[in-house]
Amino acid sequence: MSQEAQNIVTVGQTVPNFEMEVYDPKRNDFGKISLQQFLKEKKWVILVFYPADFTFVCPTELADLQTKYDSLIQQGAEVISVSTDTKFSHLAWKDSEKLMKGVKYPMAADPTGTVSKLFGVYDYNTGLALRGTFIINPDGKLAASEVNFYNVGRSAEELERKMKANAYLSKHPEEACPANWEEGSKTLKPNAAMVGKVFEALNK
Repeated sequence: MSQEAQNIVTVGQTVPNFEMEVYDPKRNDFGKISLQQFLKEKKWVILVFYPADFTFVCPTELADLQTKYDSLIQQGAEVISVSTDTKFSHLAWKDSEKLMKGVKYPMAADPTGTVSKLFGVYDYNTGLALRGTFIINPDGKLAASEVNFYNVGRSAEELERKMKANAYLSKHPEEACPANWEEGSKTLKPNAAMVGKVFEALNK
């Protein structure tokens, strides 16, 4: 196993601190973010990796993500998009691409691929990041991950659903969310009596 593979963080593991430069659309300026700063504020952190600025599927994804940004913030999360482009490219892309006009979340620059490698989405053949989405809980552990290839866009609605499920379960650790769980719907409380009787538990 390569050193890079050994260092990839997986679900359930503690994520090492990382830092990145960002273009912050809210301030229309550059800055820096770190995982540590968000964890100090007891926030969830959602990282949304994408291949590159000035491409085709990417602006549709990031515009879709913006439609759920306020909801994700309400769940106690901060959202950061990440690519291997520079912060300067992020600014230029947002200013030129009409789909990006409404984006308010920080756009992080990972030109060396350091953070992309940490999450296992760095493509060594292209120097780009695959479409990876990662949810880190306020304790610094990786709670969820999703990775798509270049040609398949993601759903911000599904990200919102997963974030709500993770936030709910952080307050109700004895419960579990079944498939397609939506906020307010029934959960499961696993126990010996439920073995082989999940249908009955869901339909009480």
